[in-house]
Amino acid sequence: MIPGFFVTGTDTDVGKTFVSVQMINYFVQQGLRVAGMKPIASGAIQTSEGWQNEDAQQLIDASNVELPYQQVNPYLFHPPIAPSIASKQVNQQISLQKIQQYYQAVQQQADVTLVEAVGGWKVPVNDHETVCDMAVKLQLPVILVVGLQLGCINHAILTEQAIIQSGMKLLGWIANEAKPQQGFNVDDNVTELRHYLSSSCLKVIRYQQQNIDFLNCF
Repeated sequence: MIPGFFVTGTDTDVGKTFVSVQMINYFVQQGLRVAGMKPIASGAIQTSEGWQNEDAQQLIDASNVELPYQQVNPYLFHPPIAPSIASKQVNQQISLQKIQQYYQAVQQQADVTLVEAVGGWKVPVNDHETVCDMAVKLQLPVILVVGLQLGCINHAILTEQAIIQSGMKLLGWIANEAKPQQGFNVDDNVTELRHYLSSSCLKVIRYQQQNIDFLNCF
């Protein structure tokens, strides 16, 4: 059994959280202890329990391992902007070592841990490191969420190449129709993606599809 996954995307708003929640739901249905993490999040809302990120809260709601919010989302920035910029605005350095420590504490309590990245694969998290470095630090197999939208083929090819070059294990990619687009043919684009990407297509998710069956995907 794979103890965890690192979920990244071809860009922001491609459905990383949706896919992560669906994966958590699937593993919970298999009778496993499952936890979700979003180590870095930009964009906060005021709740009865303080400032929180909606994506992180979705992971918490789907998980069956109860964790403090801080453990799920160690770095939360209020404005929905690039984390490297947001962190400088509040003079808070993002430490991948700290994130690794939080992950290790969560991993000890779960059979499977889903770590959702922020933005795309090369998004900076501080002056010297990117999301790629966070994945390397955690040493989790990577799942790439490809947002089915105009430009996705180029973004997917470049991201796949970067993941492979980093030395991380890429389990495969999930094509996700996060939102329908006029004139965009999903089937044709998935066919092109299958042709140009060297890794396996794990699943094609259509718009608003629920209860995804990931049997034999991992």
